[in-house]
Amino acid sequence: MYEKEVHSLEETNQLAIRLANLLEPGDNITFEGDLGAGKTTFVQALAKGLGISRTVNSPTFTIMKQYEGRLPLNHLDVYRLENSDEDLGWEEIFYGDAVTVVEWAHLIEDHLPEERLEIEIQRLDENKRKFIFRPIGNRYERLCEELFQ
Repeated sequence: MYEKEVHSLEETNQLAIRLANLLEPGDNITFEGDLGAGKTTFVQALAKGLGISRTVNSPTFTIMKQYEGRLPLNHLDVYRLENSDEDLGWEEIFYGDAVTVVEWAHLIEDHLPEERLEIEIQRLDENKRKFIFRPIGNRYERLCEELFQ
């Protein structure tokens, strides 16, 4: 487990862009955190780091949005899938060439890939956040070692 406290939006953006620079096709990242913790904000900076110039906003109502950049990005917000058995084509989403990020991932726990990077965001105050990175699998362990060196 890796932890990082940030004290401003700028530090959050820098962390997300550093992570984006280390991502590879097929990487999967899950996000947990209360409403307003900064999940979508982090994903917006991550997208910028992937070279995506389109505006990235929450896909709460559409559940998934796709973007093209240095790597394609699938951005999912599965909040509306709570207590649902809906299959959006999880195999294709998680095992394709895109980087996939999932907000509220615990709601689709049974469909998540076994190996992934879990990120929990805790809101400490207006600008301060604690990021907890839990790598699951060798790929994500190496990624975190590089990110936090």
